[in-house]
Amino acid sequence: MKRLVSALLLLAATLLPFAASAATQAPGDAAQAQRARQLLEKAVAYYREQGDKAFAAFSRQGEFVDNELYVYVLDEHGVMLASGGPSVVLIGRDVSTLLDGAVRDRFVKALQAPETGKVAEVEYRWKNVSDGRVERKHAYYQRVGDRFLAVGYYIPRADASRAQAMLDKTVQSVSSAPDATFKRINALDPAFIEDDLYAFVVDMDTKRFVAHGYNSRMIGTDFSGLKDSAGNAVGQAMLALARSKGEGQFDYQWRNPVTNKVENKHALIKKSGKYLVAVGYYTAGS
Repeated sequence: MKRLVSALLLLAATLLPFAASAATQAPGDAAQAQRARQLLEKAVAYYREQGDKAFAAFSRQGEFVDNELYVYVLDEHGVMLASGGPSVVLIGRDVSTLLDGAVRDRFVKALQAPETGKVAEVEYRWKNVSDGRVERKHAYYQRVGDRFLAVGYYIPRADASRAQAMLDKTVQSVSSAPDATFKRINALDPAFIEDDLYAFVVDMDTKRFVAHGYNSRMIGTDFSGLKDSAGNAVGQAMLALARSKGEGQFDYQWRNPVTNKVENKHALIKKSGKYLVAVGYYTAGS
């Protein structure tokens, strides 16, 4: 049973790019995105030369594996034909039959799309086997004949629009049901933590954390004395900003929970009653 569950997880990770309904502009690390696209283009060129003989090269550690990036191939019926990553265990299986409902319908529809000679791209969310976290992944794929070749990469950083959306959602929730919201945030409810984005809330009267979407050890600790990785007194500064303006933005340095590196962070803060609500997004490594 354990092996079956693992196989199904890997299956979903493989199929989700094709289940998405629309392509998006490549976000995240530009260098990584370029590497992924170049690897796909290299695989497509090699497949055009070698045909199905290329599958052996795609499915072993070699020129078609670039660190965390790898090529995988499906046919138009949903059979896994090659993979240089974890989904190698699914080679030879008609994976489309293992899907249910709307996911299967979108998958089948994508497999029926005509060949255009162009690279398409989609974004989805899946568990990253390297760190065990559910993260965003961006995939490039191209149909060649009745084969679908693809390469995907995980996106380590959210953007300003997603941070703002989470802040607005958290402020609204705190305004209507503060205690229930704090419990949800502290329980790591997905509504308040996504990839490297998470919300935190501070009681401005006590100057203590009442909710934190990533580190439960922060709850109840003194926010006013908080310093960032560079030694800057960020807690006092954010409290002062919230009291004087009611909302604002603040830059500091903090550890990214996805990359596990200290990076520059841009926080969006807003006052809700007696509470300071904040969501920050990471902009670059320090």
